[in-house]
Amino acid sequence: MSDKESKNSIQVIERMMKLLDVLSDSADAVSLKILAAKAGLHPSTAHRILTALVRDRMAERVEQGSYRLGMRLLELGNLVKSRISVREHALPFMRELHAQIGEAVNLSVRRDDEIVYIERTSSGRSLMRVVNIIGARAPLHITAVGKLFLLDDGAEGVRAYAERTGLPGYTKNTIQSLPLLERELEKVRRQGYALDNEEAELGVRCIGAGVRDDSGALVSGLSVSAPAERMKPAWASLVKETAERISRAIGHRSAQAA
Repeated sequence: MSDKESKNSIQVIERMMKLLDVLSDSADAVSLKILAAKAGLHPSTAHRILTALVRDRMAERVEQGSYRLGMRLLELGNLVKSRISVREHALPFMRELHAQIGEAVNLSVRRDDEIVYIERTSSGRSLMRVVNIIGARAPLHITAVGKLFLLDDGAEGVRAYAERTGLPGYTKNTIQSLPLLERELEKVRRQGYALDNEEAELGVRCIGAGVRDDSGALVSGLSVSAPAERMKPAWASLVKETAERISRAIGHRSAQAA
């Protein structure tokens, strides 16, 4: 391919992307005239590219002279989404947080009435360490991340969980009554992060924040675990910020950013 042909091909792709961007900005079908104007293209050029996009199902011709995004984009988007690994996207941010605080950073997901640890960084300390083995499980009500998932269940879901599990105790600090759990979850809602105050294991505290995907669904939780005497309340903002960065990396857009 000559340099001229290569340049022309790149130009066509750039113009195609401009048209797709204009279509993505509108919930309704857009006329050829408006599409061409917003993309900065001559109507005949826009029409030629749109014809190719319609043929490949990247765009749909709703009526004569009006277009919208095509179903193939949805198919491709779902394929991309299915291949996104929260763990892979989270790891760089987890390592960065670990470098800041020097304590264990965990990533966990929900499986039924438990959370499962799917990734962690070592505390890196020669003295007392917090060890969460990848694949280990813990009940929702005794962990910081588990509380985030319970809050996401809503009031009825929380009551059902309490009835189903009986809220068993693991330490003297474990929350074992529904009213106390509801009060704790309201606190989690207000502050935007959750705490485990030696509820799963005496001597160990945890701060957790949620990770959400492009649909807004809570898909995992980021947490920092440390011996109680080393845990610093100021880390809560760092955990929240890191969880938000991971969320953005997998496509989440907050209400403020929308």
